Amino acid sequence: MIKKLFFSLITVLTLVSCTKNAVTGRSQLKLLPESSLQSMAVEQYQQVLSTSKVVAPNTNRDAEMVSRVGDRIRRAVESYYASKGLWKQLEGYHWEYHLIESNEANAWCMPGGKIVVYTGLLPYTQNEAALAVVLGHEVTHAIFQHGNERMSQQLGVEAVNLGLDVALSNKPTETRNLFMGAFGAGAQYGVLLPFSRKDEYEADHYGLIWAAMAGYNPQEAIPLWERMEKAGSGQRPPEFASTHPSETNRIEQLKKWMPEAMKYYKPMGG
Repeated sequence: MIKKLFFSLITVLTLVSCTKNAVTGRSQLKLLPESSLQSMAVEQYQQVLSTSKVVAPNTNRDAEMVSRVGDRIRRAVESYYASKGLWKQLEGYHWEYHLIESNEANAWCMPGGKIVVYTGLLPYTQNEAALAVVLGHEVTHAIFQHGNERMSQQLGVEAVNLGLDVALSNKPTETRNLFMGAFGAGAQYGVLLPFSRKDEYEADHYGLIWAAMAGYNPQEAIPLWERMEKAGSGQRPPEFASTHPSETNRIEQLKKWMPEAMKYYKPMGG
């Protein structure tokens, strides 16, 4: 029964509201209007900025660097999309870049191009090119609408979960709990997390290209993730239970994509 429900879930997710990514050719489930997510992102972004210690770019070199790198990545993405005749897909993006004081080693880009870098990430990036790789990765999540994809998958899982709950309502409590527990675990490890890791690899791949097009050496991605791997040694969950690939696997994939990225690399001033 569980297996049939999973096949039903995959069928529904494939047939309903699937679109093809114009850059990668991959089919994506998107149940939500991207314009709505961008509007929500504006509100959330302003809330984050209003409750955080934002570092001013006109008085801080690191904040100025974040703005500079972010803008170069933005121009690279726009140039790439224009060259493919896809410039309309970037309509509605109003890019912003802010550095926030926090020990968290992280960065993110919301739908519509709202970017934040935490100061805790900078000891790991260590240079402008490595920061460009990170921002290229995060921008890819936004322009490929991975957030919409994640939310749509979650909505699909919750819908099937609700149907299963109703179907088993007349069964003994123990049987019902068993099936509900099995479905929850199966959905988490069989659908949601692998899709999330696929998005991470996609963001890694194209993040290298945007960084290279912006004039940054994409090879800086390897020592960056080696530093991240060293810092997080023994603290990460197994890869099969994580939304992100392990650093080791990530580095191996980056090495495979590097020759392609290097074709786009033209050093600034060269």
